Amino acid sequence: MKKLRLLWLLPLLALLYVVGVIGYGTLTDYQPTGASPAEVGAHASEKIVKDSVLSLLSWNLGYAGLGAEADFFYQGSGFFTSRGRMVRPTKALVDQYFEGTTNAIKNYKADFYLFQEVDYASKRSYFRNQFKAIQEKAPGFFAGYFPNYRAKRVPLPLLEPWNAYGAVNSGLGTYSKFEPTEAKRLQMPGKFGWPKRLFMLDRCLGFTRYKTSFGKDLVVINIHNEAFDKGGIKQQQERFLRDLALREYAKGNYVIAGGDWNTCPPFFAPDKFMPGKAPAGEEGQNMNPDLFPADWNWIYDPTVPTNRNNDRPYQQFKTFVTLIDYYLVSPNVKVRKVKGIKQEFRFSDHQAVWMEVEFIVP
Repeated sequence: MKKLRLLWLLPLLALLYVVGVIGYGTLTDYQPTGASPAEVGAHASEKIVKDSVLSLLSWNLGYAGLGAEADFFYQGSGFFTSRGRMVRPTKALVDQYFEGTTNAIKNYKADFYLFQEVDYASKRSYFRNQFKAIQEKAPGFFAGYFPNYRAKRVPLPLLEPWNAYGAVNSGLGTYSKFEPTEAKRLQMPGKFGWPKRLFMLDRCLGFTRYKTSFGKDLVVINIHNEAFDKGGIKQQQERFLRDLALREYAKGNYVIAGGDWNTCPPFFAPDKFMPGKAPAGEEGQNMNPDLFPADWNWIYDPTVPTNRNNDRPYQQFKTFVTLIDYYLVSPNVKVRKVKGIKQEFRFSDHQAVWMEVEFIVP
């Protein structure tokens, strides 16, 4: 009799747990709208961009949790169970990955660093304030934080409450040698349906504006577009960026957008590095070549992949890789160099892209 009662009680407890976490998620749901000021961690001493040649480094840091050893539970439908895959790495691995990613500031000098998946206070990265720690490695730089993932508790995998992803506060980090005249978080359109949206990212743009000695502003946009969508939400976000960038360019301003687009550049074969090896359902998508006028340029290094499949630990020549991290520049920006930083995905499931540009001054 007791066994029968227990068999009846277990599914009831499971149901109550699911209802509870969804209810809690609904009550505490982060719902940003419109524009809001960036959180500023430090200011730069240089107020005006005077040099017509500048460099940028963009990198999705993977919150220092998705290095070569990672086999992330969520990739490949890990909503209910982890299937033995990594929900979060050990602290030793997180420390190792964070040291490797932040060494980019020392090893690859740039005037702007555009980082994505920078944790502010998250269980998955042992609550280290990565935004502040990076700022300390870039003395004299402006530091702006743009949150795009805030959840009191991510209960996934749903059927493993003892192994839940937990609290997340993460976002975009823009670090610049120059002090912006404007730094704001711009909420992008498009949301998943309830209740899935409760535990997903609220995608935004990290927008910074800089005064130049050339008479026009420089606008730098930090990008991290939707990943878990096959088109509708991505298209809304891409049009939002397009309208913003074209408005700024119409004023004569210089526009640079860079980051993790979660979409391959126009006409770039998603399986270029591993022809015919794309996992089923992950063949990739391409940016619409007609999204921007023909004189705008998509900038990337076609010889170096920037993203790996992370459903299992990385193995060179076996793990599927593609290219989804790059830049977009307005017609008045000339690109002098672009270089993918090849590190065999040791520290993140993404690889950095460095670029040098020159402004076309009238």
